[in-house]
Amino acid sequence: MEHIKEFFETRDKFAKYVGIEIVEIDKGKATVKLDIDERHLNGVNIVHGAVLFSIADYAFAIASNSYGDVAVSINANISFIKAVSSGTIYAEAKEQSRNPKLATYLINVTNEKGELLATFHGMVYIKKQKLEDIK
Repeated sequence: MEHIKEFFETRDKFAKYVGIEIVEIDKGKATVKLDIDERHLNGVNIVHGAVLFSIADYAFAIASNSYGDVAVSINANISFIKAVSSGTIYAEAKEQSRNPKLATYLINVTNEKGELLATFHGMVYIKKQKLEDIK
């Protein structure tokens, strides 16, 4: 899994810009985290919905590409459950189903207390291309 971690840490410039870090990767699973700072807050001083979507989407991307095959999102949706303004947030992605062309994932976004902040569901199309072949 180290090569998958290295791929995302060096190539996903948006996640790096936002400050999302990889915690753990396994086949069909990934956990990432983000330490909240003021750049992540919206006008009413809670974490912006786009930040919650981004952390969930990053975990989704890592989990769905963890087999080494290029997997691209074809559907994603999020439900916001609880607001947060500080601390550390986590996104844990778990594969729900996988076949040669499609896979689905459930991603839970939580705070450091384990409180559920958002749920994200995503589906990917699995291409006939390997991550290692991307230049």
